[in-house]
Amino acid sequence: MLRHEFRPGRAVAGLTMLALAGGYAADAAGAWEVTWAFFLPVFLGGLWLAATATWTAYMLRRRREARKASTEIMEAPASTRGSHAIR
Repeated sequence: MLRHEFRPGRAVAGLTMLALAGGYAADAAGAWEVTWAFFLPVFLGGLWLAATATWTAYMLRRRREARKASTEIMEAPASTRGSHAIR
């Protein structure tokens, strides 16, 4: 069992920030010559991908929980299945 659920949007945002930090470090070290304007589209594109991944994961999680809730409603009550436990 997982300790927490996977959040793909946060993973994408983290990878984007690591890529930006690596780019800035390479630029500062002189290993890569690039203008600052290059980093802005990378930053905004990474945020857009993270938002898209978060929205997609949310919709999938919501659909899965709705399907799970609908099967719980259709099940027979605990007392009719021979169990004396109260739900």
